[in-house]
Amino acid sequence: MRSLIALGRPIYCAARRGDEVALTFDDGPGPYTHLVLDKLRKHRLRATFFDVGRNIAARRWAPAAEQALGALGDHTFTHALLPSLAPAGARRELADTKVALKRASGAPVFLFRPPYGARDARVDTLARALGLLEVMWTVDSADSLGAGYVAIERNVIGVLRPGAIILMPENHGHTVRALLTTFSALAKRHLRAVSVAQLLTDDPPAPAQVRARQRGCGAAVGRGRGD
Repeated sequence: MRSLIALGRPIYCAARRGDEVALTFDDGPGPYTHLVLDKLRKHRLRATFFDVGRNIAARRWAPAAEQALGALGDHTFTHALLPSLAPAGARRELADTKVALKRASGAPVFLFRPPYGARDARVDTLARALGLLEVMWTVDSADSLGAGYVAIERNVIGVLRPGAIILMPENHGHTVRALLTTFSALAKRHLRAVSVAQLLTDDPPAPAQVRARQRGCGAAVGRGRGD
């Protein structure tokens, strides 16, 4: 993973040589976090949680529980639109959340996802300077755009292929409702849900694939607006 961080470029997917995908949940911890965790535990699946720093105070137990089921990522402290901030403000958003997550979970944080997928060269450079790998996604479930659970299932299941990184919000009821169908689709396609860190370790993208960004995923990428 250090080699990917050193590239200083966002990651949209892994290579497609294995049988793994990464389920990722944004915007937590929130009121549905315990339900997501319960379903992952029951089905023995792993995921990555991109948490908002200011949400931790209300659910201090959550980061450690999320870390135990995969990995944590930095989603800024206030869910800020990073390119609109001054450099010092953008740095605080990432650095403060990284510290808060480590304190709450006891584990170092190496992953970062910009809210709304809003990034530019300055954000990329900041993430690299803080030792964070900028993780985008192969497809957005579109929960945050108001999609119903049937549409969410269709959006996600349609791109379940090795190396995919799936974005879902952690604090939407429709997300929780769609999880069981998603899990069933994974089993039918003989795919394993792992953390982003494990996916990129087991099936790392080549530098040329990273430089190609969305095109390097070998399929149309559903950007949506992110979370």
